[in-house]
This record gives sequence, structure tokens and C-alpha cells, in this order.
Amino acid sequence: MSTPTPTEINFHKKSHELEVAFDEGSRFHFSSEFLRVHSPSAEVRGHAPGEETLQIGKENVNIESMEPVGNYAIKITFTDGHDSGIFSWDLFYDYGKNHEAMWKDYLQKLKDAGHEHKLN
Repeated sequence: MSTPTPTEINFHKKSHELEVAFDEGSRFHFSSEFLRVHSPSAEVRGHAPGEETLQIGKENVNIESMEPVGNYAIKITFTDGHDSGIFSWDLFYDYGKNHEAMWKDYLQKLKDAGHEHKLN
């Protein structure tokens, strides 16, 4: 089964959220912070399992710009200068379906590392 295709991608400047709607009816909202700390870049994910780098202090990061990458993804540039992650349609769909668990896991990792999330 192939991943659904986005029908809409809208950035809401006021809420700092990216909204992605898919052709099968799903619609997901991602905060700029969520996308930044879960960037699919080597800087965040590492080059192998276990090499991930916990992203700290990204509560106020925003999306500066987006550009298409072929017909399968977008490249996002964040206001902290990070711009090396390519967000594919598959990734957005996976992130949308697993958003709540991923966010809770991130907040727990911050807490375990002794950092308080400033927007909680």
C-alpha cells in the first residue's frame, strides 16, 4: 500500500504550525518545534541508531522557508539556521499518525536530561 499524497500544505504564521492534508482524508498539524526536533537530518538523527542528538531549547524556533524537493518532499529552513532535513510525504504521514507518542517521548527525554520544556 502506498502512502497517501498531500493535497494541501499550509504554514500558519500566527500559530507557527504546518498543516498537511492527505488525499485519503487525514489532516495533521505540526508545530515548528516538533518538526525541528524531529528533523530527518543526520545532525538530529545521527548516522546510525543510538547516535541521535537531543534537541534542546527549540521552543521558539519557527519555520523560515520551505521549498519543494521533487514531487516527494519539502526542505524546511528553520529560524535557528537548521536546513538539512528533507521531509518526505511518507515522513509527514508517519509523524502525523505517531505525533502524540513522539511528542511525549521527546518531552520525557528532555526531562530525563534535566531540561525543562519552557512552554509546558
